[in-house]
Amino acid sequence: MQRIMIEKEKCNGCLSCTFACMVEHNPYGKSIHDLDLTNKENEGRHFITLDYKRKPTPIFCRHCDEPECVLACMSGAMAKDDSTGLVSYDPQQCASCFMCVMSCPYGVLKPDNAKGEFVIKCDFCGDRSTPACVENCPNKALHVMEVKSQ
Repeated sequence: MQRIMIEKEKCNGCLSCTFACMVEHNPYGKSIHDLDLTNKENEGRHFITLDYKRKPTPIFCRHCDEPECVLACMSGAMAKDDSTGLVSYDPQQCASCFMCVMSCPYGVLKPDNAKGEFVIKCDFCGDRSTPACVENCPNKALHVMEVKSQ
């Protein structure tokens, strides 16, 4: 299975990955000119936080081998595809209980800022060969790597 790998020492916190994710998932078009940064519905599927030394740290869904979010999801909105290893989220099935958010051991999942009804989660840009965040990282701090399932 493939995962997004982070070389933290190369990340300078420029937010290019987050911005690329926002453009990729913008419902109003895939052009930078279509993106309204004041609209709370335009959220990146990952985020960058500062560690204890105030160094930027990108946070992505790890698509865990045994995802706690899938086990905690009572509605079936979270599911793991055994062939790809990716954890998917179906907002149509979501009951907005946010048990998946509370159960994620990495603190990656979050409720949407606009309505607090959906979960914001990396979908690995399923319709692309390379996720937008990886493709747009100017420092090459992100890359896709094939890893073995445990």
